Amino acid sequence: MNKQSRSKNVWNVCYFGFTFTIIFAVAGRAFGNEVPPALFFDRNINHADSLAKINTVSELAEIKPTDWTFQSLKSLVERYGVVAGNSTFGGNQTTTRYEFAAVLAITTDYISKLISAKNTNLTYHKDLETLKRLQADFATELEVLQGRLDNLENRVEKIQQQQFSTTTKFEGEVLFAVSGVGSGEKIGDSSDRIDSNLTLSSRTRLTFDTSFTGKDRLRVRLQASNLPGIDDATGTDMARLAFQSDSDNQFELSTLEYRFPIGEQAMVYLEAEGGDLDDFFTDTLNPFFSSSSRGSISRFAQRNPIYRQGGGAGVGLLYDLSESISWSLGYLSDDVNEPEVGFGGEEYGAIAQLTLEPIEDFKVGFTYIHSYNSLDTGTGSRRANDPFDDNSDAIVADSFGLELTTAVSQSLTVSGWLGFTHATATDLPSNPEADIFNWALTVAFVDLGRENNVAGIAIGQPPKVTSNEFEIAAQSYEDEDTALHLEAFYRFQVNDNIAITPGLLVITNPEHDRDNSTIYVGTIRTTFRF
Repeated sequence: MNKQSRSKNVWNVCYFGFTFTIIFAVAGRAFGNEVPPALFFDRNINHADSLAKINTVSELAEIKPTDWTFQSLKSLVERYGVVAGNSTFGGNQTTTRYEFAAVLAITTDYISKLISAKNTNLTYHKDLETLKRLQADFATELEVLQGRLDNLENRVEKIQQQQFSTTTKFEGEVLFAVSGVGSGEKIGDSSDRIDSNLTLSSRTRLTFDTSFTGKDRLRVRLQASNLPGIDDATGTDMARLAFQSDSDNQFELSTLEYRFPIGEQAMVYLEAEGGDLDDFFTDTLNPFFSSSSRGSISRFAQRNPIYRQGGGAGVGLLYDLSESISWSLGYLSDDVNEPEVGFGGEEYGAIAQLTLEPIEDFKVGFTYIHSYNSLDTGTGSRRANDPFDDNSDAIVADSFGLELTTAVSQSLTVSGWLGFTHATATDLPSNPEADIFNWALTVAFVDLGRENNVAGIAIGQPPKVTSNEFEIAAQSYEDEDTALHLEAFYRFQVNDNIAITPGLLVITNPEHDRDNSTIYVGTIRTTFRF
Protein backbone atom coordinates (compact mmCIF):
# COMPACT_ATOMS: atom_id res chain seq x y z
CA MET A 1 0.00 0.00 0.00
CA ASN A 2 1.49 3.34 -1.02
CA LYS A 3 1.68 6.40 1.21
CA GLN A 4 -1.19 8.11 -0.59
CA SER A 5 -3.56 5.16 0.06
CA ARG A 6 -2.55 4.89 3.74
CA SER A 7 -3.14 8.65 4.24
CA LYS A 8 -6.58 8.34 2.66
CA ASN A 9 -7.55 5.44 4.98
CA VAL A 10 -6.37 7.32 8.04
CA TRP A 11 -8.46 10.31 6.99
CA ASN A 12 -11.55 8.07 6.53
CA VAL A 13 -11.10 6.54 9.99
CA CYS A 14 -10.80 9.98 11.58
CA TYR A 15 -13.81 11.22 9.69
CA PHE A 16 -16.05 8.32 10.78
CA GLY A 17 -14.67 8.49 14.31
CA PHE A 18 -15.51 12.15 14.55
CA THR A 19 -18.97 11.52 13.13
CA PHE A 20 -19.71 8.78 15.71
CA THR A 21 -18.45 11.05 18.47
CA ILE A 22 -20.99 13.67 17.44
CA ILE A 23 -23.78 11.10 17.36
CA PHE A 24 -22.86 9.76 20.81
CA ALA A 25 -22.78 13.30 22.21
CA VAL A 26 -26.24 14.11 20.87
CA ALA A 27 -27.63 10.76 21.99
CA GLY A 28 -26.09 11.30 25.40
CA ARG A 29 -27.97 14.56 25.73
CA ALA A 30 -31.20 12.80 24.82
CA PHE A 31 -30.71 9.83 27.21
CA GLY A 32 -29.36 11.69 30.22
CA ASN A 33 -25.65 11.22 29.29
CA GLU A 34 -26.10 7.42 29.16
CA VAL A 35 -26.05 5.96 25.67
CA PRO A 36 -27.41 2.42 25.49
CA PRO A 37 -25.00 0.30 23.41
CA ALA A 38 -27.97 -1.57 22.01
CA LEU A 39 -28.99 1.61 20.25
CA PHE A 40 -26.40 0.85 17.61
CA PHE A 41 -25.79 -2.88 17.83
CA ASP A 42 -29.14 -4.49 18.74
CA ARG A 43 -30.92 -5.50 15.56
CA ASN A 44 -34.26 -5.76 17.39
CA ILE A 45 -34.30 -2.04 18.22
CA ASN A 46 -36.43 0.19 16.04
CA HIS A 47 -33.82 2.79 15.18
CA ALA A 48 -36.36 5.21 13.75
CA ASP A 49 -38.21 5.37 17.11
CA SER A 50 -34.97 5.72 19.04
CA LEU A 51 -33.69 8.56 16.92
CA ALA A 52 -37.04 10.32 17.25
CA LYS A 53 -36.36 10.65 20.98
CA ILE A 54 -33.20 12.66 20.41
CA ASN A 55 -33.59 16.39 20.98
CA THR A 56 -33.44 18.53 17.89
CA VAL A 57 -30.74 21.18 17.55
CA SER A 58 -33.34 23.95 18.06
CA GLU A 59 -34.41 22.37 21.35
CA LEU A 60 -30.85 22.23 22.63
CA ALA A 61 -30.02 25.77 21.55
CA GLU A 62 -29.95 28.64 24.02
CA ILE A 63 -31.83 31.89 23.54
CA LYS A 64 -29.49 34.77 22.88
CA PRO A 65 -30.22 38.40 23.84
CA THR A 66 -30.12 39.31 20.16
CA ASP A 67 -32.82 36.79 19.20
CA TRP A 68 -36.30 38.01 18.29
CA THR A 69 -37.89 35.76 20.89
CA PHE A 70 -35.68 37.17 23.64
CA GLN A 71 -36.34 40.78 22.74
CA SER A 72 -40.10 40.23 22.32
CA LEU A 73 -40.61 38.57 25.71
CA LYS A 74 -38.33 41.08 27.43
CA SER A 75 -40.48 43.88 26.01
CA LEU A 76 -43.66 42.25 27.37
CA VAL A 77 -42.11 41.71 30.80
CA GLU A 78 -41.03 45.34 31.07
CA ARG A 79 -44.24 46.79 29.65
CA TYR A 80 -46.58 44.88 31.98
CA GLY A 81 -44.33 44.77 35.02
CA VAL A 82 -43.98 40.99 35.32
CA VAL A 83 -41.76 40.76 38.40
CA ALA A 84 -40.75 37.12 37.82
CA GLY A 85 -39.03 38.04 34.57
CA ASN A 86 -36.71 40.74 35.90
CA SER A 87 -33.89 38.39 36.89
CA THR A 88 -33.98 36.51 33.59
CA PHE A 89 -33.64 39.59 31.40
CA GLY A 90 -31.78 41.88 33.78
CA GLY A 91 -28.25 41.06 32.60
CA ASN A 92 -28.99 40.41 28.93
CA GLN A 93 -27.51 36.94 29.27
CA THR A 94 -28.31 33.85 27.25
CA THR A 95 -30.97 31.56 28.66
CA THR A 96 -32.07 28.00 28.01
CA ARG A 97 -35.33 27.28 26.23
CA TYR A 98 -36.87 25.89 29.41
CA GLU A 99 -35.86 28.94 31.47
CA PHE A 100 -37.32 31.09 28.72
CA ALA A 101 -40.51 29.01 28.64
CA ALA A 102 -40.93 29.39 32.41
CA VAL A 103 -40.92 33.19 32.13
CA LEU A 104 -43.23 32.97 29.12
CA ALA A 105 -45.73 30.92 31.17
CA ILE A 106 -45.68 33.47 34.02
CA THR A 107 -46.10 36.37 31.61
CA THR A 108 -49.01 34.64 29.86
CA ASP A 109 -50.75 34.00 33.18
CA TYR A 110 -50.24 37.61 34.29
CA ILE A 111 -51.67 39.09 31.09
CA SER A 112 -54.57 36.59 31.17
CA LYS A 113 -55.49 37.84 34.65
CA LEU A 114 -55.54 41.41 33.34
CA ILE A 115 -57.95 40.36 30.61
CA SER A 116 -60.12 38.35 33.06
CA ALA A 117 -60.33 41.41 35.32
CA LYS A 118 -61.69 43.29 32.30
CA ASN A 119 -58.59 45.48 32.17
CA THR A 120 -58.42 45.02 28.42
CA ASN A 121 -57.53 48.68 28.04
CA LEU A 122 -54.16 47.80 29.60
CA THR A 123 -53.29 45.28 26.87
CA TYR A 124 -52.46 45.85 23.22
CA HIS A 125 -53.57 43.75 20.29
CA LYS A 126 -50.05 43.43 18.90
CA ASP A 127 -48.83 42.17 22.28
CA LEU A 128 -51.43 39.42 22.26
CA GLU A 129 -50.33 38.39 18.78
CA THR A 130 -46.71 38.30 19.93
CA LEU A 131 -47.72 36.19 22.90
CA LYS A 132 -49.54 33.69 20.69
CA ARG A 133 -46.51 33.34 18.42
CA LEU A 134 -44.19 32.75 21.36
CA GLN A 135 -46.57 30.14 22.78
CA ALA A 136 -46.58 28.33 19.43
CA ASP A 137 -42.76 28.38 19.16
CA PHE A 138 -42.34 27.04 22.70
CA ALA A 139 -45.36 24.73 22.86
CA THR A 140 -43.24 21.66 23.67
CA GLU A 141 -41.37 23.33 26.54
CA LEU A 142 -44.56 24.80 27.98
CA GLU A 143 -46.23 21.39 27.96
CA VAL A 144 -43.27 19.78 29.73
CA LEU A 145 -43.17 22.50 32.38
CA GLN A 146 -46.91 22.19 33.04
CA GLY A 147 -46.54 18.44 33.50
CA ARG A 148 -43.70 18.92 35.95
CA LEU A 149 -45.70 21.55 37.84
CA ASP A 150 -48.73 19.27 38.14
CA ASN A 151 -46.52 16.45 39.40
CA LEU A 152 -44.88 18.75 41.94
CA GLU A 153 -48.25 19.96 43.24
CA ASN A 154 -49.42 16.37 43.70
CA ARG A 155 -46.24 15.48 45.59
CA VAL A 156 -46.55 18.53 47.84
CA GLU A 157 -50.18 17.70 48.60
CA LYS A 158 -49.25 14.13 49.54
CA ILE A 159 -46.43 15.35 51.77
CA GLN A 160 -48.73 17.81 53.51
CA GLN A 161 -51.26 15.07 54.17
CA GLN A 162 -48.61 12.74 55.51
CA GLN A 163 -46.69 15.30 57.56
CA PHE A 164 -49.54 17.53 58.81
CA SER A 165 -48.67 18.84 62.26
CA THR A 166 -51.25 19.37 64.98
CA THR A 167 -52.40 22.98 65.09
CA THR A 168 -54.64 24.84 67.53
CA LYS A 169 -56.51 28.03 66.73
CA PHE A 170 -57.74 30.32 69.48
CA GLU A 171 -60.74 32.62 69.20
CA GLY A 172 -62.17 34.89 71.85
CA GLU A 173 -65.50 36.67 72.13
CA VAL A 174 -66.73 39.11 74.75
CA LEU A 175 -70.33 40.30 74.82
CA PHE A 176 -71.72 43.20 76.83
CA ALA A 177 -75.45 43.90 77.03
CA VAL A 178 -77.49 46.74 78.47
CA SER A 179 -81.06 45.46 78.82
CA GLY A 180 -84.35 46.63 80.23
CA VAL A 181 -88.01 45.59 80.38
CA GLY A 182 -91.07 47.83 80.26
CA SER A 183 -92.99 48.12 83.54
CA GLY A 184 -96.18 46.20 84.13
CA GLU A 185 -97.61 43.21 85.93
CA LYS A 186 -95.53 40.07 86.08
CA ILE A 187 -97.07 37.18 84.12
CA GLY A 188 -98.76 34.68 86.41
CA ASP A 189 -98.66 36.94 89.45
CA SER A 190 -100.79 40.08 89.26
CA SER A 191 -99.60 41.14 92.71
CA ASP A 192 -95.98 41.33 91.53
CA ARG A 193 -94.50 43.92 89.22
CA ILE A 194 -92.02 43.29 86.40
CA ASP A 195 -88.42 44.01 87.36
CA SER A 196 -87.81 46.88 84.95
CA ASN A 197 -84.41 48.14 86.11
CA LEU A 198 -81.69 48.53 83.49
CA THR A 199 -78.97 45.90 83.72
CA LEU A 200 -75.38 45.68 82.47
CA SER A 201 -74.13 42.14 81.98
CA SER A 202 -71.55 40.19 80.00
CA ARG A 203 -70.54 36.87 78.50
CA THR A 204 -67.03 35.65 77.62
CA ARG A 205 -66.23 32.73 75.36
CA LEU A 206 -62.79 31.22 74.78
CA THR A 207 -62.73 28.71 71.94
CA PHE A 208 -59.86 26.38 71.07
CA ASP A 209 -60.07 24.55 67.73
CA THR A 210 -57.47 21.83 67.18
CA SER A 211 -56.88 19.82 64.01
CA PHE A 212 -54.83 16.63 63.84
CA THR A 213 -55.16 15.88 60.13
CA GLY A 214 -56.16 19.21 58.59
CA LYS A 215 -59.71 17.99 57.98
CA ASP A 216 -60.91 17.14 61.48
CA ARG A 217 -61.62 19.49 64.40
CA LEU A 218 -61.57 19.17 68.17
CA ARG A 219 -63.43 22.10 69.75
CA VAL A 220 -63.12 23.07 73.40
CA ARG A 221 -65.07 26.11 74.57
CA LEU A 222 -64.99 27.77 77.97
CA GLN A 223 -67.70 30.23 78.91
CA ALA A 224 -68.35 32.65 81.76
CA SER A 225 -71.45 34.85 82.01
CA ASN A 226 -73.81 36.81 84.24
CA LEU A 227 -76.53 37.71 81.73
CA PRO A 228 -79.93 38.41 83.30
CA GLY A 229 -82.90 36.07 83.06
CA ILE A 230 -85.46 38.28 81.33
CA ASP A 231 -87.86 35.32 81.47
CA ASP A 232 -87.65 35.42 85.27
CA ALA A 233 -88.19 39.18 85.33
CA THR A 234 -91.29 38.98 83.11
CA GLY A 235 -92.64 35.56 84.12
CA THR A 236 -92.54 34.00 80.62
CA ASP A 237 -90.03 32.25 78.35
CA MET A 238 -91.43 34.20 75.43
CA ALA A 239 -89.30 37.18 76.53
CA ARG A 240 -86.09 35.18 76.81
CA LEU A 241 -83.02 36.68 75.11
CA ALA A 242 -80.82 34.72 72.72
CA PHE A 243 -77.64 35.24 74.70
CA GLN A 244 -78.78 35.01 78.31
CA SER A 245 -77.02 32.62 80.71
CA ASP A 246 -75.54 32.90 84.16
CA SER A 247 -72.55 31.15 85.71
CA ASP A 248 -71.73 33.94 88.18
CA ASN A 249 -68.88 34.84 85.81
CA GLN A 250 -67.14 31.56 86.55
CA PHE A 251 -65.63 29.77 83.58
CA GLU A 252 -67.27 26.47 82.73
CA LEU A 253 -66.80 23.92 79.98
CA SER A 254 -69.69 24.72 77.64
CA THR A 255 -68.67 22.73 74.54
CA LEU A 256 -66.53 19.67 73.91
CA GLU A 257 -66.89 18.32 70.39
CA TYR A 258 -64.87 16.36 67.84
CA ARG A 259 -65.76 16.04 64.20
CA PHE A 260 -64.02 14.19 61.39
CA PRO A 261 -64.77 13.32 57.76
CA ILE A 262 -65.46 9.92 56.27
CA GLY A 263 -64.60 10.13 52.61
CA GLU A 264 -65.55 13.25 50.71
CA GLN A 265 -69.27 13.38 51.56
CA ALA A 266 -69.75 12.49 55.23
CA MET A 267 -68.88 14.35 58.43
CA VAL A 268 -69.21 12.63 61.82
CA TYR A 269 -69.82 14.62 65.03
CA LEU A 270 -69.04 13.35 68.50
CA GLU A 271 -70.48 15.49 71.30
CA ALA A 272 -69.24 15.10 74.85
CA GLU A 273 -70.57 18.34 76.34
CA GLY A 274 -72.93 21.11 75.27
CA GLY A 275 -74.22 19.44 72.12
CA ASP A 276 -77.37 20.75 70.43
CA LEU A 277 -79.24 19.29 67.49
CA ASP A 278 -79.28 22.66 65.77
CA ASP A 279 -75.71 23.78 66.37
CA PHE A 280 -73.81 20.89 64.85
CA PHE A 281 -75.85 18.44 62.81
CA THR A 282 -78.21 20.54 60.74
CA ASP A 283 -78.67 23.74 58.80
CA THR A 284 -81.55 25.59 60.49
CA LEU A 285 -82.04 27.71 57.35
CA ASN A 286 -82.27 31.03 59.18
CA PRO A 287 -79.12 32.95 58.24
CA PHE A 288 -78.38 36.30 59.92
CA PHE A 289 -80.59 35.34 62.90
CA SER A 290 -79.15 32.13 64.36
CA SER A 291 -76.08 33.53 66.14
CA SER A 292 -76.58 34.58 69.77
CA SER A 293 -73.86 37.24 69.50
CA ARG A 294 -74.49 38.56 65.98
CA GLY A 295 -78.04 37.49 65.08
CA SER A 296 -81.46 38.03 66.65
CA ILE A 297 -81.77 39.36 70.18
CA SER A 298 -84.45 36.82 71.15
CA ARG A 299 -84.19 33.08 71.64
CA PHE A 300 -87.36 32.32 69.66
CA ALA A 301 -86.31 34.15 66.46
CA GLN A 302 -83.03 32.24 66.18
CA ARG A 303 -84.53 29.04 64.76
CA ASN A 304 -87.49 26.69 64.76
CA PRO A 305 -87.99 25.79 68.47
CA ILE A 306 -88.34 22.08 67.71
CA TYR A 307 -84.52 22.00 67.22
CA ARG A 308 -84.10 22.71 70.93
CA GLN A 309 -85.33 19.29 71.99
CA GLY A 310 -82.46 17.15 73.20
CA GLY A 311 -79.01 18.23 74.29
CA GLY A 312 -75.86 17.12 76.02
CA ALA A 313 -73.75 14.28 74.60
CA GLY A 314 -74.22 12.09 71.57
CA VAL A 315 -73.34 11.54 67.94
CA GLY A 316 -74.35 13.05 64.62
CA LEU A 317 -73.78 12.56 60.90
CA LEU A 318 -73.99 15.03 58.04
CA TYR A 319 -73.99 13.38 54.61
CA ASP A 320 -73.94 15.28 51.33
CA LEU A 321 -75.74 13.21 48.72
CA SER A 322 -74.90 15.89 46.16
CA GLU A 323 -74.18 19.59 46.01
CA SER A 324 -77.90 20.31 46.45
CA ILE A 325 -79.06 17.47 48.73
CA SER A 326 -77.88 16.60 52.24
CA TRP A 327 -78.97 14.33 55.10
CA SER A 328 -78.53 15.12 58.79
CA LEU A 329 -78.87 12.49 61.50
CA GLY A 330 -78.20 12.97 65.18
CA TYR A 331 -78.84 11.72 68.68
CA LEU A 332 -78.24 13.61 71.92
CA SER A 333 -78.99 12.66 75.50
CA ASP A 334 -78.50 14.24 78.89
CA ASP A 335 -76.49 12.47 81.61
CA VAL A 336 -75.24 9.72 79.28
CA ASN A 337 -72.12 9.55 81.44
CA GLU A 338 -74.21 8.19 84.32
CA PRO A 339 -74.36 4.35 84.32
CA GLU A 340 -77.92 4.33 85.61
CA VAL A 341 -79.00 6.58 82.71
CA GLY A 342 -76.79 5.98 79.64
CA PHE A 343 -78.17 6.28 76.12
CA GLY A 344 -81.95 6.17 75.92
CA GLY A 345 -82.26 7.31 79.54
CA GLU A 346 -84.15 10.18 81.09
CA GLU A 347 -83.96 12.81 78.32
CA TYR A 348 -82.96 12.50 74.69
CA GLY A 349 -83.63 13.85 71.22
CA ALA A 350 -83.04 12.26 67.81
CA ILE A 351 -83.16 14.17 64.54
CA ALA A 352 -83.36 13.43 60.83
CA GLN A 353 -83.40 16.25 58.31
CA LEU A 354 -83.37 16.38 54.54
CA THR A 355 -82.09 19.69 53.15
CA LEU A 356 -82.61 20.57 49.49
CA GLU A 357 -81.36 23.41 47.32
CA PRO A 358 -83.36 22.94 44.11
CA ILE A 359 -82.24 26.30 42.72
CA GLU A 360 -79.50 28.72 43.64
CA ASP A 361 -80.18 30.87 46.74
CA PHE A 362 -83.24 28.84 47.75
CA LYS A 363 -83.17 26.10 50.39
CA VAL A 364 -85.85 23.99 52.03
CA GLY A 365 -85.53 21.65 54.98
CA PHE A 366 -87.79 18.80 56.11
CA THR A 367 -87.17 17.96 59.76
CA TYR A 368 -88.27 15.10 62.01
CA ILE A 369 -87.37 14.92 65.71
CA HIS A 370 -88.26 12.17 68.16
CA SER A 371 -87.74 13.10 71.79
CA TYR A 372 -88.28 11.83 75.30
CA ASN A 373 -88.87 14.25 78.18
CA SER A 374 -87.33 17.11 76.15
CA LEU A 375 -90.32 19.29 75.27
CA ASP A 376 -89.13 22.40 77.15
CA THR A 377 -87.64 24.59 74.42
CA GLY A 378 -87.50 27.75 76.52
CA THR A 379 -89.43 29.72 73.90
CA GLY A 380 -93.17 29.06 74.24
CA SER A 381 -95.88 29.11 76.86
CA ARG A 382 -95.77 27.10 80.08
CA ARG A 383 -98.30 24.68 78.62
CA ALA A 384 -96.19 24.24 75.47
CA ASN A 385 -93.10 23.52 77.55
CA ASP A 386 -95.03 21.00 79.68
CA PRO A 387 -98.51 20.17 78.31
CA PHE A 388 -99.22 17.76 81.18
CA ASP A 389 -98.58 20.19 84.02
CA ASP A 390 -95.70 18.27 85.61
CA ASN A 391 -97.85 15.16 86.06
CA SER A 392 -95.96 13.01 83.56
CA ASP A 393 -92.41 11.67 83.76
CA ALA A 394 -92.55 9.89 80.40
CA ILE A 395 -93.44 12.29 77.58
CA VAL A 396 -92.79 10.96 74.09
CA ALA A 397 -92.94 13.53 71.31
CA ASP A 398 -92.75 13.51 67.53
CA SER A 399 -92.00 16.86 65.92
CA PHE A 400 -92.14 17.91 62.29
CA GLY A 401 -90.61 21.02 60.80
CA LEU A 402 -90.60 22.82 57.48
CA GLU A 403 -87.89 25.47 57.03
CA LEU A 404 -87.36 27.78 54.05
CA THR A 405 -84.83 30.46 53.17
CA THR A 406 -84.24 32.42 50.00
CA ALA A 407 -81.91 35.24 49.03
CA VAL A 408 -84.26 37.47 47.08
CA SER A 409 -81.26 39.64 46.26
CA GLN A 410 -77.78 40.29 47.60
CA SER A 411 -79.26 42.68 50.14
CA LEU A 412 -82.50 40.86 51.08
CA THR A 413 -82.95 37.39 52.59
CA VAL A 414 -86.33 35.99 53.64
CA SER A 415 -86.69 32.91 55.85
CA GLY A 416 -89.44 31.17 57.75
CA TRP A 417 -90.61 27.97 59.37
CA LEU A 418 -93.52 25.89 60.60
CA GLY A 419 -93.20 23.60 63.61
CA PHE A 420 -95.63 20.95 64.85
CA THR A 421 -95.24 18.61 67.83
CA HIS A 422 -97.42 15.70 68.88
CA ALA A 423 -96.76 14.71 72.51
CA THR A 424 -98.01 11.73 74.50
CA ALA A 425 -97.87 11.15 78.26
CA THR A 426 -97.19 7.41 78.28
CA ASP A 427 -97.34 7.05 82.07
CA LEU A 428 -100.75 8.70 82.61
CA PRO A 429 -104.15 7.00 82.37
CA SER A 430 -105.45 6.80 78.81
CA ASN A 431 -102.12 8.18 77.53
CA PRO A 432 -103.37 11.75 76.87
CA GLU A 433 -102.05 13.49 73.78
CA ALA A 434 -101.31 17.16 73.04
CA ASP A 435 -100.52 19.14 69.88
CA ILE A 436 -98.14 22.12 69.85
CA PHE A 437 -97.70 24.53 66.95
CA ASN A 438 -95.42 27.48 66.14
CA TRP A 439 -94.42 29.55 63.11
CA ALA A 440 -92.23 32.51 62.20
CA LEU A 441 -91.13 34.75 59.33
CA THR A 442 -87.79 36.57 59.35
CA VAL A 443 -86.41 39.20 56.99
CA ALA A 444 -82.76 40.30 56.85
CA PHE A 445 -81.58 43.48 55.13
CA VAL A 446 -77.90 42.85 54.40
CA ASP A 447 -75.30 45.63 54.11
CA LEU A 448 -77.92 48.20 55.06
CA GLY A 449 -76.20 51.56 55.45
CA ARG A 450 -72.74 50.00 55.40
CA GLU A 451 -70.99 46.80 54.38
CA ASN A 452 -71.55 43.92 56.88
CA ASN A 453 -74.35 45.75 58.66
CA VAL A 454 -77.58 43.78 59.06
CA ALA A 455 -81.11 44.87 59.93
CA GLY A 456 -83.52 42.14 60.97
CA ILE A 457 -87.29 41.86 61.43
CA ALA A 458 -89.06 38.82 62.87
CA ILE A 459 -92.73 38.03 63.42
CA GLY A 460 -94.17 34.77 64.61
CA GLN A 461 -96.18 32.72 67.05
CA PRO A 462 -94.21 31.06 69.87
CA PRO A 463 -95.06 27.40 70.64
CA LYS A 464 -98.73 27.07 71.58
CA VAL A 465 -100.81 24.10 72.75
CA THR A 466 -103.58 23.99 70.17
CA SER A 467 -105.28 20.84 71.49
CA ASN A 468 -104.88 18.66 74.59
CA GLU A 469 -106.61 15.61 75.97
CA PHE A 470 -105.14 16.24 79.39
CA GLU A 471 -107.56 18.11 81.66
CA ILE A 472 -107.35 20.06 84.89
CA ALA A 473 -110.61 20.69 86.74
CA ALA A 474 -112.52 19.28 83.76
CA GLN A 475 -110.91 21.91 81.51
CA SER A 476 -108.65 21.07 78.62
CA TYR A 477 -105.09 22.18 79.44
CA GLU A 478 -104.47 24.20 76.29
CA ASP A 479 -103.75 27.78 75.27
CA GLU A 480 -106.94 29.70 74.52
CA ASP A 481 -105.52 32.85 72.87
CA THR A 482 -102.60 33.61 70.56
CA ALA A 483 -99.44 35.54 71.35
CA LEU A 484 -97.40 37.31 68.67
CA HIS A 485 -93.66 37.76 68.69
CA LEU A 486 -92.49 41.04 67.09
CA GLU A 487 -88.79 41.86 66.89
CA ALA A 488 -86.45 44.30 65.19
CA PHE A 489 -82.69 44.76 65.48
CA TYR A 490 -79.86 46.50 63.65
CA ARG A 491 -76.31 45.24 63.80
CA PHE A 492 -73.81 48.00 63.18
CA GLN A 493 -70.41 46.60 62.27
CA VAL A 494 -67.91 49.11 63.66
CA ASN A 495 -64.94 47.14 62.28
CA ASP A 496 -63.89 43.53 61.79
CA ASN A 497 -63.81 42.93 65.54
CA ILE A 498 -66.58 45.08 67.04
CA ALA A 499 -70.34 45.07 66.41
CA ILE A 500 -73.09 47.00 68.22
CA THR A 501 -76.67 45.71 68.00
CA PRO A 502 -79.64 47.62 69.44
CA GLY A 503 -82.90 45.67 69.40
CA LEU A 504 -86.52 45.76 70.51
CA LEU A 505 -88.74 42.77 71.36
CA VAL A 506 -92.53 43.02 71.73
CA ILE A 507 -94.76 40.14 72.94
CA THR A 508 -98.51 40.60 72.63
CA ASN A 509 -100.85 38.40 74.68
CA PRO A 510 -97.93 36.79 76.58
CA GLU A 511 -98.43 33.11 77.44
CA HIS A 512 -101.18 33.11 74.77
CA ASP A 513 -103.47 34.93 77.22
CA ARG A 514 -105.14 38.20 76.25
CA ASP A 515 -105.49 39.14 79.88
CA ASN A 516 -101.72 39.60 80.14
CA SER A 517 -100.22 42.97 79.30
CA THR A 518 -97.91 43.41 76.31
CA ILE A 519 -94.24 42.95 77.16
CA TYR A 520 -91.51 45.26 75.83
CA VAL A 521 -87.84 44.29 76.02
CA GLY A 522 -85.01 46.48 74.82
CA THR A 523 -81.30 45.72 74.66
CA ILE A 524 -78.04 47.04 73.24
CA ARG A 525 -75.61 44.19 72.61
CA THR A 526 -71.94 44.93 71.94
CA THR A 527 -69.76 42.09 70.70
CA PHE A 528 -65.95 42.03 70.64
CA ARG A 529 -64.15 39.30 68.70
CA PHE A 530 -60.46 38.55 68.70
